[in-house]
Amino acid sequence: MPELEGVALVTGASTGIGRHLVEGLARRGMAVAGLARGEERLRAAMAEAAEATGGRTLAVAADVTDQASVEAAVGEVREQLGPVELLVNNAGLVDDAEVPLWEADPDQWWDVVTSHLRGSFLLSRAVVPWMLLRNRGRVVNLASGMGTRANPDYSAYSVAKTGLMRITESLALSLEGSDVRAFDVAPGVVDTPMTRSMRMWQGFGDWTPPEEVVGIVAAIAGGELDQWSGRFVRAGKDDLATLRSTTPEGTARQLRLRPYGESDPLA
Repeated sequence: MPELEGVALVTGASTGIGRHLVEGLARRGMAVAGLARGEERLRAAMAEAAEATGGRTLAVAADVTDQASVEAAVGEVREQLGPVELLVNNAGLVDDAEVPLWEADPDQWWDVVTSHLRGSFLLSRAVVPWMLLRNRGRVVNLASGMGTRANPDYSAYSVAKTGLMRITESLALSLEGSDVRAFDVAPGVVDTPMTRSMRMWQGFGDWTPPEEVVGIVAAIAGGELDQWSGRFVRAGKDDLATLRSTTPEGTARQLRLRPYGESDPLA
């Protein structure tokens, strides 16, 4: 299966989608560094991935919302494995309770937003300049359908994922003219501990296979989907062959304000 090379850095790597990405990328030939806050569980997960794939992995415990922690972690990855060529911003929390905004705990609400937005900002800030120095790299932000539409019960998660899409688009525009690109990849509804904890998915059974998420991210890492930089793709819905052969135009798969009609002054 090896088809990729270079170093990948995956946040939220000890469980769920991040854990699947670590193993899938390692199986395809990449050296993979995993970041998470819990060192013991992270080290166990990375060791399991290395044993299962025969690939090289590195566990680096870090809080993605802490600048010093992020910069130290990225430095360790660069020293131990080499320059990062694929950054996957996967770490992030979800609302504790399905309640309207005014009933949400303010601190937990803000922690959710911070985990996604500050985390992806700090990781990108620490990694992208090194990508630009080598004129080579891909950034994947784990998006969500909740970022494209309002959700009354998961307001923090929706706000965070919408903001993350804006970060991706801003990053992609700033990178134009280079061989560094940024993407939004929505994983669909993958069977993970976080998804299982959300009441809205109780009784759900039509899970998105994690292999489909890995497949899209691997295709991005291999430079097969560069025309989708700054845009939203979704595992489980988007066919990989179609993505490869399609070049989106205009504002396709980007967040935009839709006019109310031809007479709308914002049209």
